[in-house]
Amino acid sequence: MEIIFLGTSSAVHSYTRNHPAIILKAFGEVMLFDCGEGTQKQLIYAKVSPMKISKIFISHYHGDHILGLPGLLQSMNFRGRETKLTIYGPKGLNALKDTIFNLGYCKIDFPIEFIEIGTETIESCEEYTIKSQNVNHQVPCLAYSIEELKKPRFLREKAIELGVPVGPAFKKLHNGEEVEIDGKIIKPKQVLGPARKGNKITYSGDTTPCEEMIEFAKDSTVLIHESTYKNEDADKAEDNFHSTSSDAARIAKQSNSNQLILTHFSTRYTTFDDLLNEAKEIFENTQLAKDLMKIEI
Repeated sequence: MEIIFLGTSSAVHSYTRNHPAIILKAFGEVMLFDCGEGTQKQLIYAKVSPMKISKIFISHYHGDHILGLPGLLQSMNFRGRETKLTIYGPKGLNALKDTIFNLGYCKIDFPIEFIEIGTETIESCEEYTIKSQNVNHQVPCLAYSIEELKKPRFLREKAIELGVPVGPAFKKLHNGEEVEIDGKIIKPKQVLGPARKGNKITYSGDTTPCEEMIEFAKDSTVLIHESTYKNEDADKAEDNFHSTSSDAARIAKQSNSNQLILTHFSTRYTTFDDLLNEAKEIFENTQLAKDLMKIEI
């Protein structure tokens, strides 16, 4: 898994920070979380082809999280995209679709599916589960998580002891299927190790601290949480339905997350050491996101 932060500012751009957008490369896919203005150019700098993006997850419809989407879709069409793109977002996504398709002389020839969601499991397959959670912002807003589903280890020597021949039967057992060997049924649980927990990545979107976020982020390998304000501006965070760096750190600690990455910083600040230090006092394994920063998991 690789996470690439394309944009880490809130509300407006700064000299060094673009509007929010995060790329996740995992399971042979490229997924985009939010699509602020300037995302296309950041993709160029990050050397990520927009044509490889299979899914886009929008947290909410404030401009800093969506204004890059119309241009990105039109560029995909201009470059001859043919493969399907799926876009998820909270209630209001269909209205956004209509706006995009009626913006200027918009021409989209490739298939796009727009899916409005709430708190639910969005997708589940053998490799991963993607979930969404309503959080507490001024407008409908979603947090997202992707959890890797790891199969238990296959106990090769145990299978051989039970008379299972090396070959296709191994794969069937590892996939959870029973096999019959010389009239004897071998069950998967006989040749599989204990369950293994995969990596979990959680993205908060924009939110005040809330119990829903704590439960949703539980046991995250990486929690990416908005950190718009310093503690001294906690009143502004409350008024604008955002979080301070300390709020984010408490969410990380209470959710038993392994690593916290702060993002979505107010441009009122020119340095960010205070934000980091305030978070580290509560949750040590914290770092600040920077534009084009890459994290390998």
